[in-house]
Amino acid sequence: MKKISAVLFFFSITFAFCAVPQLKKIGTFPCGRQPKQVLFSPDDKYIVMPLLEDDGIDLFNVETKKMETRLKPPTSDKLGFVEGLFIPSKKSFFVSQMTTNEIHEYAYPGFVYKRSIPTGGVWTKFMVWSEDKKIIAASNWVSNDISIISYSNGKLLRLIKTAAAPRGLYFVNRGKYIISLAFDGSTIEKFETDTGKRVAYIEIPKSAMRHVVLNSEQTKAYISDMYWAKIYQIDLASFKIEKEVKVYVNPNTIDLYKNRYLFVSCRGYNNPTDYTKRSPSNGQIYIIDTTDFSVVKKAEGGNQPTGLDISNSQKYLCFSNFQDYNIELYEIED
Repeated sequence: MKKISAVLFFFSITFAFCAVPQLKKIGTFPCGRQPKQVLFSPDDKYIVMPLLEDDGIDLFNVETKKMETRLKPPTSDKLGFVEGLFIPSKKSFFVSQMTTNEIHEYAYPGFVYKRSIPTGGVWTKFMVWSEDKKIIAASNWVSNDISIISYSNGKLLRLIKTAAAPRGLYFVNRGKYIISLAFDGSTIEKFETDTGKRVAYIEIPKSAMRHVVLNSEQTKAYISDMYWAKIYQIDLASFKIEKEVKVYVNPNTIDLYKNRYLFVSCRGYNNPTDYTKRSPSNGQIYIIDTTDFSVVKKAEGGNQPTGLDISNSQKYLCFSNFQDYNIELYEIED
């Protein structure tokens, strides 16, 4: 018994004094106009960049450190590419196009075009996959709903009505429920996937929730709120806010490193004339230790850091600078 206690004590001390991640810059690389998201492929060979104001999705080769090609779905001339989604079990990559209300599928590896699926919503943005139910959920910003789509035939199974401007999504409990963030509706919502019934919600006045990720145990959710410039920790059992921390202006995309450190892209101050134009100053990248919700590191980004992703190997960090038309790649060191 004493030996077990000693081992547990050792691991708790090791965990407590785990070094804060350090960032070693590899380079800054130009891409198309307004990279909305960055996403590592499952094998970490590529970084994909859906371009909001350009005609496709740029592919960056991680090994050669070069932009390799641009994917152009049939409706690429309509621009408006927002988010990507890899589904390894289906050897598939999807990208959403809000101007056509479609999601486009490519085979991966290879990035060979397969099909385009209408979502039935308006201004489709974020997508998530349920491995258990074999369905894709896509949030529709203008029609205020979530499309539930069968992977096998691309059929729209149902539309789940949400609060205004749903953005981030996450399936929980093996796809039984889906969490939705309402950007304009100031609400975090939990729905039954099969019925669309809302079973829980959290309202935060004036909030503008954007992105949600979960820990590996799926007991905690982390959510970015652009209006209040905060990150929240939600206990999923009680569906209540446990912790919160203030970060830099307009936090966007978030990702967990080694199930402990939360990386946050903060876009920075809006242009006083028009928020879609270049910001008056650069944004920042924050790192939060989720054990105590302290900010342990800050790093400067470019003009409006927006997309952010940590590689599957946990070796690299990449984020996009929305108004600089480039991405930055870093090696993460403990």
